[in-house]
Amino acid sequence: MSVNLSARQIVGGQLPALIATALDLNGLEPSRLCLEITESVLMQDPDEVARVLKELAALGVRIAIDDFGTGYSSLAYLKRFPVEIIKVDQTFIAGIEHGGENRAIVAAIVGMASSLGLKVIAEGVETAEQLEVVRELGCDIAQGFFIGYPLPPEAFEDLVSGSGTG
Repeated sequence: MSVNLSARQIVGGQLPALIATALDLNGLEPSRLCLEITESVLMQDPDEVARVLKELAALGVRIAIDDFGTGYSSLAYLKRFPVEIIKVDQTFIAGIEHGGENRAIVAAIVGMASSLGLKVIAEGVETAEQLEVVRELGCDIAQGFFIGYPLPPEAFEDLVSGSGTG
C-alpha cells in the first residue's frame, strides 16, 4: 500500500508513532507500506525530514520520492534520506516511445537509481508501447491507466479477492 505524505504531516508531528500505531492496529507488515513524498517536501526542513524519515525507515516502512525529476532538490538528497524507490514523473513517460529527450532522461534516472540500489517506478504509463520502453530501459514497476484505473474500495476488494468482475 502506498500513501502520499505532505510536508505538514512530516514536519512537526508525531508521524512515526502514528504510523507504528496504524500498522499495529491493522496488522500490516511495515514493508508492505510505502510512504511517498515529493522532492519539494524534502526541501521544507531537510534536517527534520531526514530525522522523521529515518525513524520511519527504522520501522521497516519503505520511502519513495514521488514525481522525481520535477522538483528542485539536489541529488545529494538520495544519499541523505533513506529512500528505496524513485517514481519517475509521468511528464518524462509521455512520448517516451518516440525516443528523444524523455527517453534519455528516463534512461539516466534508471542508470543512476540502479547504481544506488534503488527501485524505479514509471508513472503515467498509458500505452503498450510506453510499457515496452520503460521495461526495456529497466524500470522495475510501471503504473498508469494502461495498467489499471483507480477503483472505489469495493471494486478493489473484488479485484484482489478474485470474486468480482472488476
